[in-house]
Amino acid sequence: MEPLSLLTAIVLGVIQGVSEFLPISSSGHLAIAEYLLGETGISAPPDFFDVLLHLGTLAAVFAAYWSDIRDMFHEFFAGIGDLAHRSTPTPLPPARRMIFLIIVGTLPLFAVLPIRRQIQGLGDNIYFVAVALLVTGCLLFASDRVRRGRKTERSATVLDVLLVGVGQAVATCPGISRSGTTITAGCFVGFERKFAVRFSFLLSIPAVLGANILTLKDALETGVNWGEVPVYLAGVLAAALVGYACIRLLKMIADKGRFGWFAYYCWAMGALTLALVFVRNAAA
Repeated sequence: MEPLSLLTAIVLGVIQGVSEFLPISSSGHLAIAEYLLGETGISAPPDFFDVLLHLGTLAAVFAAYWSDIRDMFHEFFAGIGDLAHRSTPTPLPPARRMIFLIIVGTLPLFAVLPIRRQIQGLGDNIYFVAVALLVTGCLLFASDRVRRGRKTERSATVLDVLLVGVGQAVATCPGISRSGTTITAGCFVGFERKFAVRFSFLLSIPAVLGANILTLKDALETGVNWGEVPVYLAGVLAAALVGYACIRLLKMIADKGRFGWFAYYCWAMGALTLALVFVRNAAA
């Protein structure tokens, strides 16, 4: 395998940072980038680098939502104390209820675990990735046409977050945007738009951590070129910085309720990818 260049690492980090948070599918864009880089003779990034990229974008979530995460840490330990003293308050504090909602919303991912390798393998099928981007565009287009909801962590139900969690499980398919699907699902079940965005990103924390724990084992087994770690870290830094900027951008877009803008981009990218593959195959 050819060494990963500094430029390639930074480019892939930027792609990860942009596509992880904007509702345009990071897995789909990385699959397309790897396909194009492979066509030009540059090797696809190692699995260990993919793990680090996701940890970089996870750091961006912690930076953007640190106050929420801090409050949830506090309420987690306060909740353990209340359970020990049998003095759990009613209603639950918002941050403590958010912990409960995130746990419930994460449950559908366990249904994906037995077939995760098969799902990951779909990223090698560029046709599937392109069609999945077209589907993501349809979801985003529909999200802007849903009546604005008012539910927050105080009023969201178990069924609401389970449906959002199902959307997250479906979004493990390459080309289906995790943020786009979970935000759209949140809009459909009546979440207030700002809360739909916030819940989507906070819900990603256990999902990304769990996925990286599973992937890290496979990456270490295939071998890591520790001499390339400084190059990897440059890509990780790019993913974290760009990811944080994209979270801030998406927050502003949520205020205007214009998620559908990204639908046109996903449709264009999906169609362009299909056209490019057909042209290259015809020329081969």
